[in-house]
Amino acid sequence: MSLFVMVAGLAHTGVIETAGGWTIQIFGDNHLAAATALLFGSSALGAFFDNIPYVATMTPIVEGMVAEVPDAQTGQALWWAFALGADFGGNGTAVAASADVVAIGIAARTGHAISFWQFTRYGLVVTVLSTAMAWGYVWLRYFT
Repeated sequence: MSLFVMVAGLAHTGVIETAGGWTIQIFGDNHLAAATALLFGSSALGAFFDNIPYVATMTPIVEGMVAEVPDAQTGQALWWAFALGADFGGNGTAVAASADVVAIGIAARTGHAISFWQFTRYGLVVTVLSTAMAWGYVWLRYFT
């Protein structure tokens, strides 16, 4: 519940609207750059912050970006870039997704302790590779 209160507070104070305005000014009509920034930015932030609060906070900003695009296909590209980045970022560190925390707990109970840095060493490789493949998909599907 507090997550939704936080997002509503950010919206009410104008923080989300201001951030959305900045992103529209930065990218203008360059929708490939916007999709790329959403994909890689969401992946990077999603690796260090729990991806559920991140997505809840960023959704209104992405909605504002999508409202400014000329067609539905470009809007889909932005949504997919956002979703894929946030999702794959959750593989980056042990705290990025609830499933990571649960898996580490189960492994520890069965005698296979996994440290934060051990998880991160492999997780960041998986995150970088899967995000790069997702960028290729978004580019091929929506921009070629």
